[in-house]
Amino acid sequence: MKGLEEHMDNKLTKLEKYWILYDVGNSAFILLVSTIIPIYFNHLSSMANISEVNYLAYWGYAASLTTAVVAIIGPVLGSIVDTKGYKKPFFAMSMMIGVLGLAALSFSTSWVIFLAIYVVAKIAYSTANIFYDSMLLDITTNDRMDRVSSNGYAWGYIGSCIPFIISLVFVLFYEKIGMSFEIAIMIAFFINALWWLLLTMPLLRKYQQVYYVEKPKHPIKDSFKRLFLTLKDISKDRKVFLFLIAFFFYIDGVYTVIDMATAYGSALGLDTQGLLVALLVTQIVAFPFALIFSKLSKMYPAKLLIKICIFAYTCIALFAIQLDKQWEFWLLAICVGMFQGGIQALSRSYFAKIIPPQKSGEYFGLFDICGKGAAFMGTALVSVTAQMTGQMNIGVGMISIMFILGFYFFTKATKVLN
Repeated sequence: MKGLEEHMDNKLTKLEKYWILYDVGNSAFILLVSTIIPIYFNHLSSMANISEVNYLAYWGYAASLTTAVVAIIGPVLGSIVDTKGYKKPFFAMSMMIGVLGLAALSFSTSWVIFLAIYVVAKIAYSTANIFYDSMLLDITTNDRMDRVSSNGYAWGYIGSCIPFIISLVFVLFYEKIGMSFEIAIMIAFFINALWWLLLTMPLLRKYQQVYYVEKPKHPIKDSFKRLFLTLKDISKDRKVFLFLIAFFFYIDGVYTVIDMATAYGSALGLDTQGLLVALLVTQIVAFPFALIFSKLSKMYPAKLLIKICIFAYTCIALFAIQLDKQWEFWLLAICVGMFQGGIQALSRSYFAKIIPPQKSGEYFGLFDICGKGAAFMGTALVSVTAQMTGQMNIGVGMISIMFILGFYFFTKATKVLN
């Protein structure tokens, strides 16, 4: 009887499954950001006679602008959605802007307009994720957070492969099918936009905000006041403060690798089909390893597992400096897949456990500042270094510095927690 009860406790609830399903839906967009979107931007920029170095730099600047905007508005929006009844509508609005932006990328023939639409869609995706991440406290219990968070990333990785593989059929074999490259890209963007929308519906129907503050007379004004007080509280709470500094640095490499991997490989002149298949392999590898880290979190402290992931990413960044062959990119893609889900999932659940649940929105807004703010620094660092030195690999190698700093501050943060 006891074994049966334990088995039942281990089963995911419907709401947990719906929350995970959204990760499956929106991961389709982020997979495109890592693969097809920069390749199509490369196509548009080459049509406008833009050099490969400048193409990589402009892509990096767009990513930096996106993350800077989210870093500014994230905590404010996060604070607002902590108000009773606000989280679901703000989440739905951000998701719809992202979906429509993804679909709108299909119609752009100018690299400038394409980049502008991409920035809007990515901002919407990122703000929706702030609200989504903060929902973790509403949909599960403290002792299940590592598992649910890891499952979100794991199923997001493997599930997003479904629309991606369908898209690849059109993008890679458009000539045999009898259509232009532009039409193939349009179909790919529409498929993924529809996937994102449909897989969000179950969560929107069933989610209810559990932790909140009561609606005040002036929600926006009071949200700013609460945010200011939270910033003061965080500066006094060393366990949260040091973790956020550490997260700011080490997650930099993770998001920068995601944002610029295909752009980097494409700029190096590596085979486009090989790049796409290699990054598909990343998603497939990430699925079991995210679940493995979920299992490991029951046997080992999350802080130890996060340190292992940071060290692994440092080695990955250093290896990328000399990357110039297709097989090396494949090896890099596999290694990224092994640690990508673990470091993201455990960081999210680790943070959720050390914050007040009724302030989850604004705290995750600050969490997103540290994540996306770091990506702003990382992509800008890669872009500026590449343009200054004329060497793309040196720019990419600079990411390792951020991992080293992240490891240092995370070690200090865990000592405080002890």
